[in-house]
Amino acid sequence: MQLHVTCLPGDGIGPEVTLQALRVLEAVVDGFGHDLELDEKGVGGAALTACGNPLPDATIQACLSSQAVLLGAVGGPAFDHYPRDLRPEAGLLRLRQELGAYANLRPAVFYPALRACSPLREEVVKGTDILIVRELLGGLYFGQPRSIEGAPGARQALNSMRYGEPEIERIARIGFGLARGRRKRVVSVDKSNVLECSRLWREVVTRVGSEFPDVQLSHMYVDSAAMALVLKPAGFDVLLTENMFGDILSDEVGGVVGSLGLLASASIGGKVGIYEPVHGSAPDIADQGIANPLGAILSVALMLRHGFGLSKEAECVEAGVISVLKAGMRTRDLAQPGERTVTTDAMGSKIAEFVQLAADGGR
Repeated sequence: MQLHVTCLPGDGIGPEVTLQALRVLEAVVDGFGHDLELDEKGVGGAALTACGNPLPDATIQACLSSQAVLLGAVGGPAFDHYPRDLRPEAGLLRLRQELGAYANLRPAVFYPALRACSPLREEVVKGTDILIVRELLGGLYFGQPRSIEGAPGARQALNSMRYGEPEIERIARIGFGLARGRRKRVVSVDKSNVLECSRLWREVVTRVGSEFPDVQLSHMYVDSAAMALVLKPAGFDVLLTENMFGDILSDEVGGVVGSLGLLASASIGGKVGIYEPVHGSAPDIADQGIANPLGAILSVALMLRHGFGLSKEAECVEAGVISVLKAGMRTRDLAQPGERTVTTDAMGSKIAEFVQLAADGGR
């Protein structure tokens, strides 16, 4: 298969982790007999510095012309003084809009080899395998009007949470469809005791759920869900949520399984999917060779599965991650006191080597 990928390394540790993700992708391509066409473009603070725009037209066109986008990370304190529409995060939000990527998939899996990394007891976190399905193009992050108005000392800020039935329907169908391939349970998260948006959300999700009689649907308020994710994380299968709630809960789940550095994501549903680690740009550790590349590498697995339909290749990448963790390889964020750590490069190299050997052995 011809794989046409646009890579957007971005800011902070983004270039470091995407380099290792591409190394693993190239091992997949070589090992399984595919062809890779790769473009690299600027985004976020890197693009802002280079040309004054966090999402240049050339980047948009390259992404739209490809089959998948691999993104590193954007943002950092160095760009906080820019106007809101020029900040790196604005470029990321616009990219999602331009590509129509309305469904964000964030898997969170507990790896037994990392039992010491979770703040929870092993008997609590054991068996955790959650897929957060987050609506990505609506809610507070995109709602209008929005403003800060008034004289200093008396200013008022306004954000608007908006959702239409079609937006809720389409993300609900994604969630129920994915649940059918898992353990057939969906927990829909809202705040319907307070918010009109959540009342509409619950009503529409319930209606769509009736079309999936083989999938068990339950509803939880977001505060109760946040507590349950700590008390009984293994009880969740698919967690269906609007934009802001999903943003918050997915970071919480990252802590539950041991590190945000482990979490990958796929933003799908539109013209081209975006695949990126959940962690931020972490500029405080950039260029030190200590960043955890596993989230970016697992994002490649999601790309192979959801972007190209290559399940066997995706499973090989995931097996490579499990293999290095079982072997005791740890980046700094995963290491316990006294444990030896490995570099970003060493972790990526070892997984690429695993993939190549596994592919060769399967021939």
